[in-house]
Amino acid sequence: MTVEGGKTGEGRIRKGSYAAPALDKAFLIIELLANHPQGMLVSEMATALGRSLGELFRIVVVMEEARYLEKSPIDDRYRVTYKFLDIAYRATPARQLTAAALPEMQSLALTVGQSCHLVVIEGGAGLVIAREENPGTRGFALRMGASIDIVASCSGKVLLAFAPPAQLGRIIDRAELAQGRPIGRVRLAEDLERVRAQGYELRESPITRGVTDISYPVFGFGGDCMAALTIPFLETIDGSQSVTIPEARLILAEATARISQQLGYRPDNGVAAS
Repeated sequence: MTVEGGKTGEGRIRKGSYAAPALDKAFLIIELLANHPQGMLVSEMATALGRSLGELFRIVVVMEEARYLEKSPIDDRYRVTYKFLDIAYRATPARQLTAAALPEMQSLALTVGQSCHLVVIEGGAGLVIAREENPGTRGFALRMGASIDIVASCSGKVLLAFAPPAQLGRIIDRAELAQGRPIGRVRLAEDLERVRAQGYELRESPITRGVTDISYPVFGFGGDCMAALTIPFLETIDGSQSVTIPEARLILAEATARISQQLGYRPDNGVAAS
């Protein structure tokens, strides 16, 4: 059924848009399972979403036949498949970005003895799309697919500082909506101007003691900032790390410059990275 400017069959108001109840339910299922990587029974999904078993069952079966979901032969729980990841990589710049970044990230982790991760903007948050763990016995790393605070994090500050001005306001609006609280925009603007002027961000982690975050932008062909590459530098008490924080910063700057160059970026054609 198509409804415009009125109530849908699900009881929600849609102004100036079309209702697609089955598609809405499919999206709700995907988002629910994204937070339950161990999988869920259809009955558990129905309970969690406040839906009947019957209205979800056919949608789950269709999604399974399309290979977006898979059912465990052991416990009948449904899980999201890697098809979503494959589509995301093919439909966004992520494939080209990670292809250029991963070799440099591997070399970076080995050289500085620290983990590193690559973050892009996803709605009003940052999303980790690649990571390389510290090759040693001790380290700190974010998980692949982790969502990060784009306003408060080191990576987020870099992404916002070098975001196109026309998009910056929309990103902050989305972040404010997602966080459910106002963002101090005057203070944020001052922080972004500082990051933009120095070309990177370096700060003590606001979450993990003993970690100093260092982040540089990765630019694409047109000079747009495509990602932020970040080292969460874990400083050991015995000083056994192979490089210092200032040395790690310079090595990270060189790595992001090489990644940007592979993506077609030339400083004279876009924003200059420091």
